[in-house]
Amino acid sequence: MTRHIIAAALFAAFSGPCLAQGPVDLQEQGRQAYEAKEYARSATLYRQAWERERNAGLLYDAACSHALAGDVENAFRALREAMAGGWINAAHADKDPDLAALRSDTRWQPLLVAMAEKQARDARLFESTALATPYRKNISEDEKLAGLSKFWSEVKYNFVYVEKLKELDWDRLYLEYIPKVRATSSTAEYYLVLMELCAKLQDGHTNVYPGAELRSAMTRPLLTTHLVEGRVLVREVFDPALKAGGVAPGTEIVEVDGEPVKAYAQREIAPYVSASTPQDLERRVYGYQFLMGSNSKTPRVTFRNAAGKPFVLEAKRVDWETFGKAAAAKAPFELRKLPGNVTYVALNGFGDRKAADAFLAAFDQIATSAALIIDVRNNGGGNSSEGYRVLATLTDKPFATGKWTTRQYLPTYRAWKRPMPDFEGKPGSWQPDGKRFYKGPVAVLTSGATYSAAEDFMVAYEGMKRGPIVGEATGGSTGQPLFVNLPGGGVARICTKADTYPDGRAWVGHGIQPSIKAAPTVADLRRGRDTVLEAALAALKPALKK
Repeated sequence: MTRHIIAAALFAAFSGPCLAQGPVDLQEQGRQAYEAKEYARSATLYRQAWERERNAGLLYDAACSHALAGDVENAFRALREAMAGGWINAAHADKDPDLAALRSDTRWQPLLVAMAEKQARDARLFESTALATPYRKNISEDEKLAGLSKFWSEVKYNFVYVEKLKELDWDRLYLEYIPKVRATSSTAEYYLVLMELCAKLQDGHTNVYPGAELRSAMTRPLLTTHLVEGRVLVREVFDPALKAGGVAPGTEIVEVDGEPVKAYAQREIAPYVSASTPQDLERRVYGYQFLMGSNSKTPRVTFRNAAGKPFVLEAKRVDWETFGKAAAAKAPFELRKLPGNVTYVALNGFGDRKAADAFLAAFDQIATSAALIIDVRNNGGGNSSEGYRVLATLTDKPFATGKWTTRQYLPTYRAWKRPMPDFEGKPGSWQPDGKRFYKGPVAVLTSGATYSAAEDFMVAYEGMKRGPIVGEATGGSTGQPLFVNLPGGGVARICTKADTYPDGRAWVGHGIQPSIKAAPTVADLRRGRDTVLEAALAALKPALKK
C-alpha cells in the first residue's frame, strides 16, 4: 500500500468550485482516484500536487500509480525524482506491492541500491548506527550517557509542546538525570530512569520503550483490571486457578504484596508512565500496566468479593504471547441489534482497514435501523482515515477534520533573536461517501480508552453535530511521533505535531468531553449492566418516537 493514505487523511482541505485548487485538494483527488483504481488519473493529480508543493512523497505516490497503470517509464522517472527530492525508503519501496511491475526491469535493482546507499548516508545525521547499539545486560556508561543526551536533544528540538519544556526547565532536568543514569547497574535500570524522565513531559505520544530483550521479561497475570469509582476492579479473568479461587469480573483488588493497592500503583507504576491527562494516566496505571513485572516474581494479591470478603491468591505472571492467546483481543468490529430497531456497532481499532471495511460491508443492514450507536470506548487509535471512512456515511456534505501545528526551528532567526512561529497546517476536510448515507439519529460512546486516531474521529464527529457523545472524556492524546533509536536496543518516540479542533481549540491534554456524562458503576458492573449504553439509549429515545 502506498504511503499516501494516511497523509491524505491528515492534510485534505476544503475545496469549492469558486476556489483555485491547492496541492492538498489535488492530493486528496489523487488518493480518491487511486482508491477508484483510476491509476493514470491518480498519477497526474499527484504530480500536479507536487508541482505546487514540492513534497517528494507526492512523486513517490505518482510513481506507484504510474506502475499500477502499466506506465513503467514514468514510474521510474517519478521514483528518481522522488529520491532526488528527498524521499528515501528503500525497504518500503522494495516491498510495496504497487511497484511490482518494476521489479523485473533491469533498472530496478540499481535504483534500489542507490536509494539504500543514499538512505544510509543521510541517516548518519540523525540515526547513526553508532548510537543504536545492541542489548547487553549492562551497556557501558558512555552508551548510557550518549542515549540520555540523544533523548534530551531530540526532545528539545522536536517535542511540539514547547511550553512544557520551559516550565520543566528541560536543561536542568538533563543535568539532574546524569548522575541517576551513572548510578544504574544494568540496562534494565537505565531504561527505567529514561522512562521516569520521559514521564515528566506528560504526553501519551512521547514514550521510551526498552528493547525486545527487556520487554520479554515484562510479564503480567492472566487478568485485566480498571479503576471504577476509585476502586481497582477485575475486568476479565483468564487464569483457571484465579477463577477457581473466586476471582470474577467485578472482584476488587485491595492490596498487592501486603501494600494498599493505590500506594503500590503510585510507587511501582505511575513514575514511569507517560500520559497526557488524568484519565489517560488512570487507564495506564490501573489498567494496561497494572501488576506488570518480572516473571521471576509472583505477586500475592488481596482480593475482595462482592460480599466484602477478602481472600489472598498468587497471581502468576505469563509472557505476552501466552497472555495474548488467553485474552483474545476484541474483534475489530461488532454489530448487534437492540430493541426498537437500534443498531449497536463497536469500532475497536483503526490500526488496519478491518473495522471500517466491516462497517461498510454491513451498511445495508445498518441503513434500515431506527437509530445507530457507535461504540469507540475500546478504540486505541491507528489510522485516522479509517474512522473518516465510517463518518463519511453519516453525511451528504464534506466534514471538517482537525487542524495541526508543528515547530519551525530557524537557526539564523535564533541568532537574530527573532521569534520562530509554528508552522500551521490547514484545517482538513473529508468528502462524504456518496454511495452510502445513514440519515437516522446517531450516538457515540467514549471513554478514557478512546485514544489517538479514535479521538480524531471524535473531533470530526463532534463538528458534524450528528448526535450526542455519551460516556467519559477521551484519553486526550494524539499527534505524529518521531521514532529515534537508543543504545541498548531501545527506542523513544516524541510527539512532533499538535492537533486541535478545526478552529484551533485544544483538546489534547484535556480529552474530548461528552455531551452526556455517564460512567460505569461498581454495582452496575456486578449486575452486568452497561451504564453508558443505557444512557445513550435514553438519549435517543425522543428521536425514536418521531
